[in-house]
Amino acid sequence: MLKEERQNYILDKIRESNKVKSNELAVELNVSEDTIRRDLNQLSHDGLILKVHGGALSTHQKLYHYNESTVFNRENKIIVAKKAISLLKDGQTIIISGGTTNLEFSRLIPKDLKLIIYTYSLTIAMQLTEHPNVEIILIGGKLNKKALVTVGVNVIKVLSKIKADICFLGTSGIDVEEGITEVGYEVSFVKRVMIASSNTIIALVTQDKLNTTQRYPVCDLNEINKMITDLNPDDSQLYPYLKNGIEVI
Repeated sequence: MLKEERQNYILDKIRESNKVKSNELAVELNVSEDTIRRDLNQLSHDGLILKVHGGALSTHQKLYHYNESTVFNRENKIIVAKKAISLLKDGQTIIISGGTTNLEFSRLIPKDLKLIIYTYSLTIAMQLTEHPNVEIILIGGKLNKKALVTVGVNVIKVLSKIKADICFLGTSGIDVEEGITEVGYEVSFVKRVMIASSNTIIALVTQDKLNTTQRYPVCDLNEINKMITDLNPDDSQLYPYLKNGIEVI
């Protein structure tokens, strides 16, 4: 295993349990404890971990609680997230909306990618703190306590001044006739500004959201550049969207 691979493995282990032991890592990675100590020294020097006697600790305490077992259709959302990762390139500026599909996406962003990410989601911003090369810009505003997203005039003002390469848009509902719709008015308005501020619009859609509508409109179908789903692109459920010119991944 290469040095970079070892260190990424160590970082992943620390993210999972907030601590690691040198002797256990040496066994797992089949290397000497001296090698592990050198890796920990470098990671500590880079500010990615806190080195302690016999191992290392996470440099920050999680300020939010994310119970994976409570996420509906998590496996489907991971499929969508993994497909979305393939669209990322080093140096991009992106906007990520809220939602658990986008949260899974933010968890899977490769650690070596350098990105600037704007989000109004508190949970996604906190998740992104684990990525050493991501510059996070959390857009402040009135906090929706249930969804843990910010809304309001300030969010709109900040978003309207951005020009992002990609907008990864979570969806509460998508329909051929009604386009993308949202449960709440304030979030629907924020998402419309996100779309206007981005060169490419990627809708992240699990199959349970297909052919469903919510109360507030976000955008027409023709405003989306790509739609990523957990289905195979040639699945019959996606035919109406393909027929309307949407590229489906």
